[in-house]
Amino acid sequence: MTLSQKGISKDQYEKMHHKSLNDPENFWSGQAEKFITWFKRWDKVKDGDFTSLNLQWFIGGKLNACYNCIDRHLESNPKKTALIFEGNDPSVTKNITYSELYTEVCKFANVLKSKGIKKGDRVAIYMPMIPEAAIAMLACARIGAVHTVVFAGFSANALQNRIEDADCSLVITADESRRGNKTTPLKKNVDTALSGIKKSVKVILIKNTGADVSFNKDTDTWYHEAYKDAAPECPCEMMDSEDPFFILYTSGSTGKPKGIVHSVGGYLVYAAMTHKYIFNYKKEDIYWCTADIGWITGHTYSIYGPLCNAATSLIFEGVPNFPTPARIWEVVDKHQVNILYTAPTAIRALRAEGDDWVAKTSRKSLKILGTVGEPINPDVWQWYFDIVGNKRCYIVDTWWQTETGGIILSPIPYATTLKPGAASWPFFGVSAKICDDEGNELPKNTMGNLVITTPWPSMMQTIYKNRKKFADSYFEVIKGTYFTGDNAKQDNDNYFWITGRNDDVINISGHRIGTGEVENAFLTHPEVSEVGIVSQPHEIKGESLYAFVILKKDAKPSNELEKSIIDKVRHEISAIATPEHIHFTKDLPKTRSGKIMRRLLKKIANNSLDNLGDTSTLANPEIVDVLIKECKETTNAN
Repeated sequence: MTLSQKGISKDQYEKMHHKSLNDPENFWSGQAEKFITWFKRWDKVKDGDFTSLNLQWFIGGKLNACYNCIDRHLESNPKKTALIFEGNDPSVTKNITYSELYTEVCKFANVLKSKGIKKGDRVAIYMPMIPEAAIAMLACARIGAVHTVVFAGFSANALQNRIEDADCSLVITADESRRGNKTTPLKKNVDTALSGIKKSVKVILIKNTGADVSFNKDTDTWYHEAYKDAAPECPCEMMDSEDPFFILYTSGSTGKPKGIVHSVGGYLVYAAMTHKYIFNYKKEDIYWCTADIGWITGHTYSIYGPLCNAATSLIFEGVPNFPTPARIWEVVDKHQVNILYTAPTAIRALRAEGDDWVAKTSRKSLKILGTVGEPINPDVWQWYFDIVGNKRCYIVDTWWQTETGGIILSPIPYATTLKPGAASWPFFGVSAKICDDEGNELPKNTMGNLVITTPWPSMMQTIYKNRKKFADSYFEVIKGTYFTGDNAKQDNDNYFWITGRNDDVINISGHRIGTGEVENAFLTHPEVSEVGIVSQPHEIKGESLYAFVILKKDAKPSNELEKSIIDKVRHEISAIATPEHIHFTKDLPKTRSGKIMRRLLKKIANNSLDNLGDTSTLANPEIVDVLIKECKETTNAN
């Protein structure tokens, strides 16, 4: 599938990619000069490798992320809108120019400094998606403080763990957050979190909903009061390229979440560059990444990447289906959004509501549609292309991780011939391969471990306070490579297809099958909205498939429907993929970023409930008990 519009050509991509791998010194020098303003040029582009793990980028270079996001645009674009704020209430909208953003960030930075925050100090940000959240991040960057953003939906316990691990000396929060019909008591959660921490931690409090909240005059400061006396100018801290920029926590199946550390220089170069090339960004575009700033996508593609490119970036306080399932498309029309970047989870949920909600809107401004967070099922991709994009918008299906800092695999607009569901090509500087557990490269169309064989500028610097885990988890599994933890295959055209996490491969009667492939087959059934596939032990087959299925609106579970779904799966894959059990339910356990937590589904399906692991990232923890109860009822009935 090819769409013809102006972007870099396939020939240009191939030449640039070849140079990035074969002449990285000159390639990355050129990109760093093109995308970033440096106070002092670097002495050396790169040093170190995946074996020594002493990797450094733009060594000796001096810069400041906030300067690159704001100050350098003031001469040419002072009145250009930097941020569009779309409130939870559709009547609330605010535009902030680059000049206004400069003043707001300087004032916030000066308030931070008045609280004793300096370069290298860790600051937790626990905020709704309001302008002050972006301003707080940029203010930290301006003075060299290391921010750790905690998603505002996280519990007090999850917040406490992150504040303690990062040893934060200050928390920036609000009275409450709003998302749809729900409010979350952020200040109350902060108070609970800090009550379990021995050291005194200061709090800067933003008035958002106006709710009554507790106030400790010894530690708490109302921002609107401190703002009055804050100076509108604040110098930028000169940062070394390898200085820590931010810590972002990502949770695993067991143990505490990992604090992923990114440094300033390489991250910023890669963020700006990927935003420009992968979204084919033009200076007049209105750009909207729907991710919350609590996730790496919000960091890289809501704030730092777009603002480095002097873009207009939309930030959204609400949810895509409030007050109606047409909201996301109404926002596109309201602000004439040209580039939309969202998650397959949201697309699936909106697809389940039916096409009529989309058809109520125009969406004629859209040019690029992006997906992020997990592989998008080909059937859902096709709906996104056909219905949302009216078969005229280019889709960038991106693959990357918190640890990678930026997009690693993606189509390049108008250069890549589209294949629904394919993550497509490696970005510049990235070389990837599919290999077995010993590191041997596998033949085409064979599922195996996805590993990256070349360093890239935005890769993680370390795991905070745990260098050994950093080495063991990512670089010791298959020596000489970055181990992604994902399975994939590469087709005859060298396109990469992500098939799921390494632990999402099921061996049925000697046949290895990825859960992602089976889930794709389920989603081709017209009545299926979402599905989570896990394995169960099987006396004869070794393993069998257990499917948790959410049906589309108005569809009802029945024996006939179950048989119809099974027939569809057998037709799409083979009899080997026949699920042993289909569990119809209303919801699935999902992280705050919308990913289905399949490890929990597996524990529930197998009645392994003694240790559910880290559940702090769940958006809907109540569903765990519901599913456990449903499983027990089904077992007893049988």
